[in-house]
Amino acid sequence: MQFKLLALGAAASLLVFAPAHAQTEIQWWHSMTAVNNEWVNDLAREFNESQSEYKVVPTFKGNYTEGMTAAIAAFRAGNAPHILQVFEVGTATMMASKGATVPVGKVMADAGFTFDPGAYIPAVAGYYTAPNGQMLSFPFNSSTTVFYINKDAFEKAGLPTDKAPATWPDVFAAAKKLKESGHSCPMTLAWMGWTQLESFSTWHNVEFATEQNGLSKNGYKARMKVNSPLHVKHIDNLAKAAAAGEFVYKGRGSNAQASFTAGECAMIQTSSGFYGDVAKNAKFKYAISSLPYYPDVQGAPQNTVIGGASLWVMAGKKPAEYKGVATFFNFLSQTKVQAASHQRTGYLPITLAAYDLTEKSGFYEKNPGTDVAVTQMVRKTTDKSRGIRLGNYVQIRTIEDEELEQVWAGKKSAKDALDAIVTRGNELLARFEAANAGK
Repeated sequence: MQFKLLALGAAASLLVFAPAHAQTEIQWWHSMTAVNNEWVNDLAREFNESQSEYKVVPTFKGNYTEGMTAAIAAFRAGNAPHILQVFEVGTATMMASKGATVPVGKVMADAGFTFDPGAYIPAVAGYYTAPNGQMLSFPFNSSTTVFYINKDAFEKAGLPTDKAPATWPDVFAAAKKLKESGHSCPMTLAWMGWTQLESFSTWHNVEFATEQNGLSKNGYKARMKVNSPLHVKHIDNLAKAAAAGEFVYKGRGSNAQASFTAGECAMIQTSSGFYGDVAKNAKFKYAISSLPYYPDVQGAPQNTVIGGASLWVMAGKKPAEYKGVATFFNFLSQTKVQAASHQRTGYLPITLAAYDLTEKSGFYEKNPGTDVAVTQMVRKTTDKSRGIRLGNYVQIRTIEDEELEQVWAGKKSAKDALDAIVTRGNELLARFEAANAGK
């Protein structure tokens, strides 16, 4: 009898502590670090606390290139995540990976959610939309290139602090004056290919590549055109500044950003998504401004293009899991969530409603310059400025870094380096065309 009572007690305790039903886990692989990693974790936590059916598990998988590589290997092994964050230059490669992903538009529709691409900032929605009008991935941390200056350093050098230099001649003049005032790093640049070739091209409304920079229906036939006279002139000007110690190269990707927040470098062009780091860690007054341009170029400034990343849904999952992915994306689409993310990180608000909410809240007025990313992006685009979407572009960006590093080191002329980028880049584009023609 005692044994039976014990058994009944044990069974009762199991009923008390057993969950009503098991949560469906959604694995999310991402590449966010530092303050942006905290943001991603907070988004997952807020979603998980908002309902009980699904649990999003965010996992850092290294930088963007490492994350893509890991996901491809995991897909082949049959254990890919449900959601993969992919940077914008991986878009063409993901589009060409037939059978590896499920279009986000389909995932949302199948789950019964309204998903209107028209609600998004056009330049963002257009980049991640297929020629047939279907949105392929979920816009997440879309950014654009902006210009940050250290106002304290400018004041010390006797430069105006009410606004950043507006043109490239102004930038080079400011760098010279900062150097003369004793500043060891007047200017640095991050994400070299993105800021000084891609965004530079669209900002000046000049071709980066043929076939509308790879965005036409025959985009797989695109070839690079970054050795134009304007491109050569600009890289040569940067080379002269580097030789004079007025531009200091700090490494690839986002490496240069730490030198700005530390107060070492006075000017930097990098992602609008750098704002959260600057706001939290900079111990000096700073300003955010539009990119500089060459005033003698007709049509400049035009518009910048997106950087950052989107969320791709991987294939081979169960219907219930896709419903969880759609529910999470629906959560992320809420205007208040979008607006809060934009204000916290500096990434674009993605939707026009989130921009309006942020503007009405007085955020832009209280934090001057935080609207620059949006105003640079919402301008009317041209066939030369809608974006850059090329196959094998992850590898091409590496080529850009390699060749430009030769210029900064004084080992190659601007023209020779840009010619090499075009030649080497076109070899990779030809391979991509051969692999995808007729698909």
